[in-house]
Amino acid sequence: MSIQVGQQAPEFSLFNTEKKEVKLSELKGKNVLLLFIPFAFTGVCTGELCSVRDNMNVYSNGNAEVFGISVDTPFSLKRFKEDQNYNFDLLSDFNKEAMTAYDCMYESFAMGMKGVAKRSAFLIDKEGIIRYAEVLEDAGKVPDFDAIQACLKTIN
Repeated sequence: MSIQVGQQAPEFSLFNTEKKEVKLSELKGKNVLLLFIPFAFTGVCTGELCSVRDNMNVYSNGNAEVFGISVDTPFSLKRFKEDQNYNFDLLSDFNKEAMTAYDCMYESFAMGMKGVAKRSAFLIDKEGIIRYAEVLEDAGKVPDFDAIQACLKTIN
């Protein structure tokens, strides 16, 4: 079942690049932007997250924590974060639990890979309610960041 605007965001518990556990329930009181990406170190994913990095003031001013999420391990995500100077956390969904909960996973991806995140964006308000949801079938496209930023302004 796909995630709908207005519903409670599914809980998750994932590890960041510092091997620290991040739980959605511990982020209450802040807006949260979840950006699911297929893989670290790929062109579209790098461009998407660099765009967020370069506009981080918009999200910070909106009291939003930003997280990039992929199936990559915390170790490879750490290198990706360092290489690109990302100023937000990257989370490993190696076991595909968050992707499953947010219904944003390709059953089959390029080259026969299974269980890869669909490029997706979910904006969650301070109370844990989904306020924006976008799941893209085409991994070559990126979320509508103008719409995400407009939505962030309305929930503050």
